[in-house]
Order: sequence, then structure tokens, then C-alpha cells
Amino acid sequence: MKNVFILGATGSIGEQTIEACRHLKYNIVGITANSSYKKLYEQYLLCKPKFVIINTEEGYTFLKDKIPGKVYFGLDGLHHTLEIAKADIVVNAIVGSAGILPTVYAIKNSKRVALANKETLVSAGKLIMSLAKENNTEIIPVDSEHSAIFQSLDGQPIKKIHLTASGGPFRGYTAKQLEKVTLKDALSHPNWEMGKKITIDSATLMNKGLEVIEARWLFDVPATKIEVVVHPESIIHSIVEYEDHSYIAQIGAHDMRIPITYALTYPMRIANPFDNINFVELGKLTFFEPDKKTFPCLQLAYDALQAGNTMPLVLNAANEVAVSLFIQGKISFTNIWVLIEKIMNKHDNIKIENINELLELDNLIREKTLIGGNTCQ
Repeated sequence: MKNVFILGATGSIGEQTIEACRHLKYNIVGITANSSYKKLYEQYLLCKPKFVIINTEEGYTFLKDKIPGKVYFGLDGLHHTLEIAKADIVVNAIVGSAGILPTVYAIKNSKRVALANKETLVSAGKLIMSLAKENNTEIIPVDSEHSAIFQSLDGQPIKKIHLTASGGPFRGYTAKQLEKVTLKDALSHPNWEMGKKITIDSATLMNKGLEVIEARWLFDVPATKIEVVVHPESIIHSIVEYEDHSYIAQIGAHDMRIPITYALTYPMRIANPFDNINFVELGKLTFFEPDKKTFPCLQLAYDALQAGNTMPLVLNAANEVAVSLFIQGKISFTNIWVLIEKIMNKHDNIKIENINELLELDNLIREKTLIGGNTCQ
């Protein structure tokens, strides 16, 4: 039996991780949430972990009365509990750059980090991968696309990674049509059920751009070897091309519990009751080139990766704020990338090799983006 600590337990990935752990009979030693303390309490009753961490004072007051002696507060509480939990695996399912420091703590205190927080590698890829190497910690990807790449590697030099994208709900839309889309439209993903932020990122193609940057660090390949292809059916989760023009692809149902389980059990493959594919009923699989002109976020991500240094962090921070402003109804859908590009163009790209300094810059970029959002209204 393995001990698992789940960061971001109340989100979509966190909930599915709990389900996977219960199937595997793995012991859940810790769960965390930002503010959903009532759901976290329900998960405590289900899993009975030793440690429960919440980030709000209201949640802390509620939980410590319900389960005294097991509740901790904020990043300090997380840091402390990870040091004493003796977790075999830490699953980071936190959304956004809030997951960066928890990833650092996890690397230093566990044998494996199952990483679903792509923003960690987008904002601090070089530092994080170096830290994992120093601490002899495995980083296993949870995202379906990166899990597919990981599963398709055979130890030979890679010629190209073909990162598949569903195209989101607006595939085939014109720029004029995008000007009229609503929040409800953007949240209507054709294949996956996800949180608001990642669903909107999928609609803008920024999610795929972030995944390009993440793949660069996870698999140590340059941007020139990472190509995005739109695959609306989302059955082939990604493809690795080798020098002899052999292609190895991973195929799976639209079920995140499958890559989650693989990240937990690697290198073993263990039977599970989750979704499978009927190939006879599958039908036609199609592929298209992404429309970077109509959906500029993907090109902005490639530009940020090419620029290097702190530009990917700027891209990510500006995107998180822009998406939040769109959710709040303060900017339009198309102004998401207008705002991001404006912030990137104003940034003095510098080299930072310290996590705390990176986080300071992250906060500064967020402030600038909020101010910039006022001009987009």
C-alpha cells in the first residue's frame, strides 16, 4: 500500500484522484483545499487522512472544531505536514501558479510528484526540474496529453512530439464569431468536464500553449520539436515521432482517472473499472492544423517559450488574471489574448533563478494585468 497526499483535493482532478486511490486501496494521508472547506470535510469523512489543510480562516475555524488535531492552515501548514507525512506520492492538482510552492515542498518530501499543475513548469520549469533531480524525486505527468507522451517514450531520441488538442468549443469559428461568445459558450467543452479556468484555456487554445511549455521541460525537448495538432475526438492523447518515422501514440477514453491511476501506479499497469473504448463503434478520427491567427494564445505561448527567461511566467500570470476578468464579465473573450499580449510586450525580460523572486514577479505581473484590464472594458 502506498501513502498519497492530494493537493487540491476538492477540484475535479483531486476528486478523481480520491476515487482512483480508493480503487487501488492506497492510503490517503493528506488532503488540501483553498476554500471549499465543506467539501473537504466530506472528503475527510470518506478517507480519514491524518492531515487536512485549508487556506481560509473561515474554513480553518470550521474544520478544527469538527476534526481537532488534524487541521492545518495555509502554506505553512502544508509545508509542515508534508515534512512529517512520509508520503510516497504527492498529487498536485492545485489550479494556477498557487501550485508552485507546494510543488517545491512536495519535491523535497516525497518519492514521486504526480503533477497536474502545469503552471508550475510553465513559470519555473528549469528550477523545478533541477530541484527534482537534486532530490531524486520522480515527476510523473497527470495531464492526459503529457501522460500519453510519457507512455509513448521508448528511450530513443525524439524527432517530434505531436501534442493533440480537441480544439475546444469554438473550433472553426471566425474572429468575428469569437467576439460574440459568452462565458456559458466558453464553458461548454465538447469532450471533457473540467474546472472553469482550464475549460476557458481550452477554448482560447492557451491550455495547449501552456502544455507546449510544460512538455519542453518534462521531456527536455526544444519548442521546434513540439507540434500541436487539433484532434476533435480526443481519443489519441498525443503522439511521439522517432527518427525512423515511426509514431507511437497513446489512445484512451475521455476519462482522467486513467492517466491519474497510471501516475500513481507507474511503472505497473493495474486493472481498473474505468471507461474503455469500443473500436468498432469509434468511427472516424480527424486531424487539423490549429488556427493560430484566430486563436492567438497558442502563438503567444510559443513566443514566450522562444523568448525564455521570465516570459513564460509573464504569459501564465497574465493569462490567469485575464481569464478571471472574463469569468467576472469585466472583459470580453477576445480581450483575453489582447490583454496578455499587451503585458508581454511591456515586460522587460530578465533571468531569475530563485523561486521567491519568481513569485514576486508573478504578483507584480498580476497587478499590472488587473490595471491593464481596465482599458479593455
